[in-house]
Amino acid sequence: MTQSIRWLQYEIADRMLQKLDIVKLQAKDILIVPDFPGVHASFLRNRFPKAKLHTAPELGMTAVDACRYKASRILDAILSFFRFGSIISLDSYRKTGKLDLPDNSIDLIFSDLLLQDLPDPKHFLKECWRVLREGGLLTFSYLGPDTGKELKPIDWPEEYLLKNLLSPWDMHDMGDALISEGFSDPVMDMEFINLTYESDTTALADAKNLGLIQAPANDANSSLPPKLSDRLTLEVVYGHAWAIGKHLARAQDHVAYIDLNQIQRKSGLDPA
Repeated sequence: MTQSIRWLQYEIADRMLQKLDIVKLQAKDILIVPDFPGVHASFLRNRFPKAKLHTAPELGMTAVDACRYKASRILDAILSFFRFGSIISLDSYRKTGKLDLPDNSIDLIFSDLLLQDLPDPKHFLKECWRVLREGGLLTFSYLGPDTGKELKPIDWPEEYLLKNLLSPWDMHDMGDALISEGFSDPVMDMEFINLTYESDTTALADAKNLGLIQAPANDANSSLPPKLSDRLTLEVVYGHAWAIGKHLARAQDHVAYIDLNQIQRKSGLDPA
């Protein structure tokens, strides 16, 4: 996504935070991925005043947003008595598949509109499971497969390329993936947000910024379809799940794996 749809990131974050408001959780370490200047840190700081915030800044921030991000980090450090959290690189994650955090180090992962841009969201779930502590919570939102469905019937000029989201998972796919990765009590829900437009130019700009269309570098000189839809549907999927029973035995490929913490030496001898 790009900066021009910041309003959408803010709106979805606000809805996620309202859902989180009723969750009972004592969090000492929180990961915001991705993080962009806005309501995330302020709400989470108020809700969890003693927590250390670890952040993964979004890719391609503008200079203004970069300044806001730095100011937010400084404020977080002051309000948490200079308990500086880690800064995670999303670019590094995309290249290596690893979140630069130790195992069992995070209590809450807050992920707003990221999963639809990942080629393998299940791997992201694996990493979340790895870094979450026992009893930790993953909460997230992403765009589902019906996003931009009005664009598909349009006869696009050859210089435009209609694109699918990298991860066209519906909420049932995500719920199944959470369970398969060991998460407990997944809760999924979905809503449609309908955008309406007065001009084709604005509709095209949002479609591009959402990653639904690959347009020419200078589309001002390119031909547009005879008529764009004046409506654009966003399918927004929300979910959360708990990391519970991390030290229990798990089966994979018909082989059972037991955490070493489960193995205890018995002291003394049983009486004869």
